[in-house]
Amino acid sequence: MPKAVVVVPYDPSWGEAFAQLHTALWPVVADVATSIEHVGSTAIPGLAAKPVLDIDVVVPGARIPEAVARLVAIGYVHRGDLGIPGREAMRRPPQSVAHHLYVCDDSSPALRNHLAVRDALRADSARAAAYGALKQRLAREHPTDMDAYLRGKTAFLVALLRDAGFPEATLDEIAQQNGLRGAPR
Repeated sequence: MPKAVVVVPYDPSWGEAFAQLHTALWPVVADVATSIEHVGSTAIPGLAAKPVLDIDVVVPGARIPEAVARLVAIGYVHRGDLGIPGREAMRRPPQSVAHHLYVCDDSSPALRNHLAVRDALRADSARAAAYGALKQRLAREHPTDMDAYLRGKTAFLVALLRDAGFPEATLDEIAQQNGLRGAPR
């Protein structure tokens, strides 16, 4: 059965849930990580989102295997990079709050992308509102097609990243990772 695409109004408890996860994760990775970042739509106050936190554990590239091994030791399952270089995906332990956890190379485009989107939307409430409306419309149009939902968001995100100064080659890579042939112009 296809996974349902559910976008809900902003929930202030998302910030509290991130704080609790940060508190649990930081002691496990503190000596190999530089930070743990709440990214994605749940990190933007007021933004409608899928009710799943996105979290990046930021590490120097050479320390990724060590960080992954430590997270596996506390119940996460390593899923590989899932086609995104510099970002290792982890499946959350059962019974934990809904979240996606990634171990990110501190110099990876994936991390720069996550932080740039978060920071730009936090700084521009009108743009965040437009993005929230787009997400809600796409969820209604594609209630069981996550790929179509993701493709539908790509032009908005590419425009935001272009405004943030991302090079066209990186924007093309992001678009391809989201199922498009190149970055929308």
